[in-house]
Amino acid sequence: MNAPNRATLWGRTLVDELAASGVQAVVIAPGSRSTPLTVAFDEHPDIETFSVLDERSAAFFALGRGRRTGEPTAVVCTSGTAAANYHPAVIEASQSRVPLLVLTADRPAELSDSGANQTVDQQQLYGDAVRWYRQLPEPAPEARRLRSLRVAADRAVAKTTGANPGPVHLNVPVAKPLEPTEKPGDVPDSLSETAPLGAEGRDGPFVRTSSGRLSPDDAAMDDIAGALAAAERGLIVAGPLNPGVCDHAAVADLLDATGWPLLADPLSGLRYGPLVDDHLVCGGYDSYLAAEGWPDPDVVLRVGASPTSKVLRQFLRDADARQVVVDPAGDWPEAEFTATDYVEADPGAVATELASRLDGRPTFGGDWRDRFGRAESTHWETVGAGADEQFFEGAVLAEVLAEAPDPATVFVSNSMPVRDCDRFGRPRTADLTVLGNRGASGIDGITSSALGAGSATDDPLVLVTGDLAYYHDMNGLLSVARCGVDATIVLINNDGGGIFHLLPIESFDPPFTDQFVTPHGLDFGPSADMYGLEFRRVADAAGFADAYRESLASDGTQVIEARTDGEASHRFRESLHERVRERVSDEF
Repeated sequence: MNAPNRATLWGRTLVDELAASGVQAVVIAPGSRSTPLTVAFDEHPDIETFSVLDERSAAFFALGRGRRTGEPTAVVCTSGTAAANYHPAVIEASQSRVPLLVLTADRPAELSDSGANQTVDQQQLYGDAVRWYRQLPEPAPEARRLRSLRVAADRAVAKTTGANPGPVHLNVPVAKPLEPTEKPGDVPDSLSETAPLGAEGRDGPFVRTSSGRLSPDDAAMDDIAGALAAAERGLIVAGPLNPGVCDHAAVADLLDATGWPLLADPLSGLRYGPLVDDHLVCGGYDSYLAAEGWPDPDVVLRVGASPTSKVLRQFLRDADARQVVVDPAGDWPEAEFTATDYVEADPGAVATELASRLDGRPTFGGDWRDRFGRAESTHWETVGAGADEQFFEGAVLAEVLAEAPDPATVFVSNSMPVRDCDRFGRPRTADLTVLGNRGASGIDGITSSALGAGSATDDPLVLVTGDLAYYHDMNGLLSVARCGVDATIVLINNDGGGIFHLLPIESFDPPFTDQFVTPHGLDFGPSADMYGLEFRRVADAAGFADAYRESLASDGTQVIEARTDGEASHRFRESLHERVRERVSDEF
């Protein structure tokens, strides 16, 4: 590999090896110190580049793409506070197990702790939020050092995936000249002959990493299968899961073998799609599990992160049942601490093993399943009638998910949108990939994450965001034009933090309104003008339905602002919750 100087050599070698290891996309935040990396990525024919000006938005864009694909997207920045702006996305990637490769350019070692401009301590910048960290050696045209660089690149990509995927940080110190300008004698012309492996690499990655999935222990599977077979009232609970983590066919086999209901979080990947055709996939549990006299299950099999629904979490907390948590990464995804069994293995493999042991022997009679089926019908009848009765935030989510195209990617913000998605998003057979940032559950970077996810697929993209989340990441809207991602953006504007109506602090005003709800009074229409988007404001169900369908049928990106009253929506949610709970209590 020829290069005009060692910084350019370093950038080209690193990027060449990342491409060989499978990196297909990079998000670049412009800067000077990262010039060797930026130029190398821009020149590489096998890596798609996205330019995002704001570092925080850039990192969340890469996060969203990695969440949608399950493969690492690289993200590059210059030195100094630019790297610090990646930290929120790194935390989210770590908490939600999203592959992300962070490349931070840095000043050479002699400038550390010298007062040099734009120089901060970037070593271990993200602490234990990364799966692996490496301070790369400074560039030099030496055989061993170039081989070390290639090995580090391959290791980094491998560390982003596997049983416990997540972010990896490579800090890349480089000295000037940073541009691909000729520096005579800096890189020997004979480098390819004297250091062929380091300079040219191999056919494919320099080091191939093979990683397997954890298989469940036979004795444990026999024991759990016996408990399942003896149970009269069993449940399968799926919390948030990244796409591809849990095999649909394996879950279908287990549902066939047990006959149990599946309580599927909207972010589990299991509430929407083919399972709904032939199995009892439940989405209304957030209300009816609170019904008086609802019986405990005997056995619960749990996969995924902690469920979005507080009612479900508390139901499982209080249940007198054997609860088996399955997790492939060795983490503890159960914050109520009531599980009785922990299986560190691939969820799909566990489902397959249990199904084979229960072959053709449903474990209970029809009453338990029928109870869930009837409660589901009651829930959806009640909330459907409520949507006709009053325009509120839950009705917006219900319409979004019911009318989303098949297929589609739907990205849902934290705070109230994801909770309304959980309670009002009815299961359907459409191929909907519903995503959200539920690792750390922040409202920062939501727009950028959604657009990153949309960049990875040809499916239509729908983003549902609250007004504060929209405000937090308005910079991210620039990626619509710069990165070529179209979307339908549903902006629920209740003028502040509506979620705080759920908390006891609501009874204390002041300071509730000024310090928690924090009404902003912003007109978001000019934001669409700034970024060249279409904007439409609606305030009733018919207006929203018309605007939503029109956007889905249109090219370009439209922002549909649904104006709601946060307190009134909260009170109506409570009313519907009580109606479902009371109806189910009376019926059973």
